[in-house]
Amino acid sequence: MSDERPQKSIIDYLLPLLNAADNGKEHAEGSAEMHAAKQIRTFIDEIPGGFLIYRVGETEQIVYANSALIEIFKCDDFADFIKLTGGTFRGVVHRDDFERVQAEISDQIAHSDNKLDYVEYRIVRKDGIVRWVEDYGHYLKSSAGDCYYVFITDATEKLTRQIADKASLLGSKSKRELRLQNIIEEYDKERKLIRQEHLQRLEVIEGLSVNYDSIIYADIEKDIALPYRLSTRLVHQFTKKLEVRELSWFLDDYVNVWVHPDDRDLVKQQTSVEFIQTALAEKNTYYINYRCIQNSETQYIQLRIVNVSGEGNKPNQIVMGYRNIDEEVLQEMRQKQLLEAALQNAKIADNAKTTFLSNMSHDMRTPLNAIFGYIKLARKAEPEGSPVLRYLKRIETAGNQILDLVDKVLELSYAESRDDTVVEAPFNLNDALAQEIKRLMPQAEQKGVKLNLKTNAVTNPNVIGDKDKLMQIISNIVDNGLKYNKQGGKVDVIVTEKPGLLNNISTFTFDIKDNGIGISQQTINRIFEPFIRENTSTESGVFGAGLGLTICKQLAETMNATISAKSTLGKGSTFTVAIALKPDLHEDDEQAQEQKIDLSGKKILIVEDNEINLEIETELLEDLGFVVDSAENGKIAVDKIRTARENGHEYDLVLMDIQMPVMDGRTAAREIRALKNNPLANVPIIALSANAFESDRRASLEAGMDAHINKPLDVNMLLEAINAAISKQHK
Repeated sequence: MSDERPQKSIIDYLLPLLNAADNGKEHAEGSAEMHAAKQIRTFIDEIPGGFLIYRVGETEQIVYANSALIEIFKCDDFADFIKLTGGTFRGVVHRDDFERVQAEISDQIAHSDNKLDYVEYRIVRKDGIVRWVEDYGHYLKSSAGDCYYVFITDATEKLTRQIADKASLLGSKSKRELRLQNIIEEYDKERKLIRQEHLQRLEVIEGLSVNYDSIIYADIEKDIALPYRLSTRLVHQFTKKLEVRELSWFLDDYVNVWVHPDDRDLVKQQTSVEFIQTALAEKNTYYINYRCIQNSETQYIQLRIVNVSGEGNKPNQIVMGYRNIDEEVLQEMRQKQLLEAALQNAKIADNAKTTFLSNMSHDMRTPLNAIFGYIKLARKAEPEGSPVLRYLKRIETAGNQILDLVDKVLELSYAESRDDTVVEAPFNLNDALAQEIKRLMPQAEQKGVKLNLKTNAVTNPNVIGDKDKLMQIISNIVDNGLKYNKQGGKVDVIVTEKPGLLNNISTFTFDIKDNGIGISQQTINRIFEPFIRENTSTESGVFGAGLGLTICKQLAETMNATISAKSTLGKGSTFTVAIALKPDLHEDDEQAQEQKIDLSGKKILIVEDNEINLEIETELLEDLGFVVDSAENGKIAVDKIRTARENGHEYDLVLMDIQMPVMDGRTAAREIRALKNNPLANVPIIALSANAFESDRRASLEAGMDAHINKPLDVNMLLEAINAAISKQHK
């Protein structure tokens, strides 16, 4: 009689041994089973790549994961891995990939004699980083329950290389197109020599046939279209007999039958007789990218139009080649999605860290301000030589050590969290622009475009600012103006200066004008978004990711500048950058700061919501001879300034906190500067805040304040700032 017991699978042997290694207390340490279990466990842990066992069924419970897989997920141990994934295979796979992965596994297992599968998907590590993995799985029936055992490897670098290879492939296609263009030009020269119209057509068509699935010869003057090769789409217009059609009828019918509704206006405009002859009079060929609909599916098509009329002749004879570019477009879209996701994640993380650091700075400096303030007040109450004064000095020394540590840690973290720190330094604006234009001049000369710089309206070129970032913005915009221009075109960089009313800061405006291909109104509204490019820019043959203007926008925002654009399609564009720059006053500025005035009796409005800080600041300033009034938030401060003259309480200066309820300090400063009464609107305002980063100081100055003093309060520094602000006001 035969033995009909089911044959045991590897899982039936493997799981008990792995459990034995995990539960060593149930087995004697020296037993053969325990020794084998530990050897197998060590072997599985040391194999390259991750190893996972999970049960088949709704729960998909994880039974085992080796050390390499736990390391891939950056977990501490198996328990940490179970906590991260929820103990299920669903928790291993990125949630956006899970349904696809399940479907692919089921399909492969169903069609595999050996019950094998291979899938790629994303995972989210414990540190939040997303990685790609390869999954080689095997479905096994077991007396202990059906299971999958899976080998998992990190494939992120592999996929990155594949993307690079595809990019290289696309580059090769561009080179083939360039070679194709050269062939067309050579054919045209040969046609001119032998004057045989039929040979000329065939030569151009032979060149286009390398990549194009539909090729049509057309005579604009005779209004005929003769097909040489047809795709399934164009058979509808020409029939399988390749019949001759009227060119005007074909172009109109093609657009109405095949072209996507959103792209019809573009294709009609760029295949009109007027546009074709104008475009081909300037260059021998151009192309258009657009969408078609066939069998309810959207396809991306490129139409290339080549002038075959001969040099010096009116472009009446043309060859039109149509080809499908789905692969290139879809690859570009996938890359765009990946870059957008990475950019968004980076922005979210950067903003969260910046906000956290700013709040930490405020929350740490506020109590330190109280400590240092009360030390100053306590000193006044103690006689010279008192032991208490010695204790207070030691407390102050310890407090300064804490403050120094807080400053260093927060500044370091802030610098690591951002790469857009503005580095202000003196420089000559005219010299910097001239140097940048000189650097770009070879590119302009090669393109045959005139590049002009006009700075005669700048009266104070010596300024203080971030020269590198400003020049990068100008360079990016000029570079675009050169790229998307034609031979004989021009790019003008025009700089003007408008002196400011506050802090001697002038506003410099940079208008970069070109007469290139222009940008449509639909695109201009989104031109600073990542990857946005004008459709007609493809006519120039210039390729790019569409990030240059996005970078300009980010740099402008970093420096608190503005950037805008206006354009007319086919006529050119104007980009305008406006930025406020401080003058480089050198010795004159130092002499102005040395002037001292009598501050006794000056009336100061302290805007502060913290009662402890208000008490300290009030008593210190009153001891120095100031008359002090207070407001607990920005709104009350604005109201007091607005009614100061009629109430007989005009203020000589305002000390403004930043973080306050109802209305913050910077909003209050802007509202004060906007008052119609000029003397009241120009009252000196000094920010006195626990927000101590350079970006906080810059934001205060740009809100209209005269200075930004950090807490804890340094009385000498405050007095210097008050003296400078009031002295400037009295000039």
